[in-house]
Amino acid sequence: MPAKQLPLFPGPGEHVLTRNSPLSEAIPPFLDHLRAEGRSVHTISAFSSDLNLLREFFGDETPLKTFTTTRLNQFMEWIEHGRGVPCSRKSYARRVTTLKVFFKFLKAERVIPSDPAAALLQRSGAAPLQPVLSDADVRRLLEHTQSLRFADKPDARPDLLVRLLLDTAIKKSECMDLTSSHVHRENPGEPFLVIRHRKPNNVYKERNIALDPEWLSVLDEYVEQYTPQEKLFECTARNLEYVLSDAAKGAGVEGKVSFEVLRWTSAVRDYLRGVDLEVLREKMGLSRISWRETGDKIVRLAALQNEQKP
Repeated sequence: MPAKQLPLFPGPGEHVLTRNSPLSEAIPPFLDHLRAEGRSVHTISAFSSDLNLLREFFGDETPLKTFTTTRLNQFMEWIEHGRGVPCSRKSYARRVTTLKVFFKFLKAERVIPSDPAAALLQRSGAAPLQPVLSDADVRRLLEHTQSLRFADKPDARPDLLVRLLLDTAIKKSECMDLTSSHVHRENPGEPFLVIRHRKPNNVYKERNIALDPEWLSVLDEYVEQYTPQEKLFECTARNLEYVLSDAAKGAGVEGKVSFEVLRWTSAVRDYLRGVDLEVLREKMGLSRISWRETGDKIVRLAALQNEQKP
């Protein structure tokens, strides 16, 4: 008996889904399937929104047969850390569920031979605390990056990047979008960084974040060494992650040092210095909904930092 391809009855000239079909063609039949099951309008809207993110990450023309568990895990990593938009524990769980329901549907209808989402891990319980650097780690890291500026072959980039992230707590995507126009140095004693909307319909406000005046001299060294033309960092985000990793290794700092680690470290340090939580929320560019979990974690991390101080 030939394999069944789709539960919907295609009309004349309509394409029946196969494993070679592009992702964009599989979503409308899936949503029709949900409606036929009696799912609520809100559920269908949420699933549709999640699958639009899948399309954004992989592209509309990605064949269904190319999806694997590894690729879906890469997508979830982007959702949580690389997209530049906060992803709460609840949203993360729903998006995993969307993938599981979608690919289970495709397998049940014999469009694909196996379900790549079946092995995705669903999280439960309280969100784990993000690792952050201790004051001693920060001192060692900065001492090392500063020393690189005066080496036989001077390199200001590690110091520029580490200082920037510790001072501003900006996201990786925001860092990669920076240009010279984002840095306002009209008053050298009070420079600030402007983080603008990434998209016209972005719900987060434009943010002005104070910069350490000494950072400007590091910026000037960096510009002279690297001569960036458009973006401040004219390399890939992965390359900058290597810069951070190498800096941590050179400083003898144990554990991973990344954009996320420095963003959280910055937030905890601000909180311990007495920065109001609402001010900190706006600095980090987070909505009040996502802040419920993030703010709680910052307070808990700060308490742990105090407990570990000699």
